Amino acid sequence: MNAIVSVTSDWAIGNEGGLIVRNRADMRRFVSLTMGGTVLMGRTTFESFPGGPLKGRRNVVVTRDRQYALRHEGVECAHSLDEALDLVAADDPDTVWLIGGESLYRALLAHCDRCFVTRNRVVVAADAFFPDLDADPSWELESVEEGGETSEGVRFDFATYRNVGQRR
Repeated sequence: MNAIVSVTSDWAIGNEGGLIVRNRADMRRFVSLTMGGTVLMGRTTFESFPGGPLKGRRNVVVTRDRQYALRHEGVECAHSLDEALDLVAADDPDTVWLIGGESLYRALLAHCDRCFVTRNRVVVAADAFFPDLDADPSWELESVEEGGETSEGVRFDFATYRNVGQRR
């Protein structure tokens, strides 16, 4: 499994349930990498999508609400972390994408082989954060690709980190 995330310079990922940096290149990269695969996410992340389930991908949502799947066509639900991992166990690990939110990233990041990070060079108000991979000895920077600048003038790049630590 891989993780994919867009962060700011202080590893922020969201504020009040929404994205904090609008970055079209990041969105195109997200679609390109995840299309045809499985996206694994928490309920709050799923509910932040204006169009419902992400098209062209298997959508797996982790929620404690046992009735949740009955209200959302095209969504598979897991009611625990173990159940979520079981649901994706038969998939090719290179096509399974952990896409958030904060608590799911923290709970399952150790199960990921790689993390694809869009690093937006800005600090803004935030209430959700991704673990700082630069400060975590379990992760090493594998590659960096120059990204450019958003329409708001925010510079960014695309970094790939590799998990070199022990898995749980």
